[in-house]
Amino acid sequence: MNGTVTVLDKGVVRIHSYMAGDDSLNVTTQLIETPARVVAVDAQYALSCADEVVAYAKGLGKPLDRLIITHAHPDHFHGAARFGAPVHAPAAVRDQIAARGDSQDPTGTLIPAADMTPTADIVPGTEVIDGIPFVFEAHRGGEAADELVIRLPEQGVLVAQDLVYHSTHLFLGNNDVPGWVRVLNELAATPGYDTVLAGHGLPARPEVFDQVRGYLADAGELLGGDAEAYKLAITARYPAFGGPFLIDIGNEYLFGTEDAESAAPTT
Repeated sequence: MNGTVTVLDKGVVRIHSYMAGDDSLNVTTQLIETPARVVAVDAQYALSCADEVVAYAKGLGKPLDRLIITHAHPDHFHGAARFGAPVHAPAAVRDQIAARGDSQDPTGTLIPAADMTPTADIVPGTEVIDGIPFVFEAHRGGEAADELVIRLPEQGVLVAQDLVYHSTHLFLGNNDVPGWVRVLNELAATPGYDTVLAGHGLPARPEVFDQVRGYLADAGELLGGDAEAYKLAITARYPAFGGPFLIDIGNEYLFGTEDAESAAPTT
């Protein structure tokens, strides 16, 4: 298996967090196993990784109820069609994905836009799925223009996805550090959640909010006018962090080496 699966037992709910390898950006897909079904969150960048997640999900012996896409970065929706389930997302995220058009996975395999575009809208609020309350929150600003957060209040689980990275370098291409910090502060201020699921990296505890805020502060200090100098400085400060390629992708946006809409994989 290319990825790593971490299983968290939350009573009637089990979380299976699949993290892709470093060469696939350490992106995570969350499989939320309820008593009678499985809800997937985010769909991987490499189609081979999506296939691994789907094979693992099938091994749980329960139907895949839906796939939820949290934001419009390709590493979280490329593999959507592989799940063979209805694809849900907030309307803003759906429209942003549709506007991107066709894409390619890391091997160059063409992915038609129709294979990636969600077909069911998520409205903020609470939906009970298989007896489990899922609380959907829409946030603007941060790692992406629009991000969906999912709370499982009865299990104390916050599915933060790309608003939180765990021991992994951050993608800063959206260039909204103040917005990111604002949302992190809002998430951190809500008590009762002892498990935070990251969009890149392994599941974490609430202390991860301080880690991400600290990284953002350091990035603000170290960012200058040179992409390579920034990468050298931030990797020296965080030598144990995974996903250094995420810095390269962000630098394409921050330093204008490629047009933001045509750059290679955003996270």
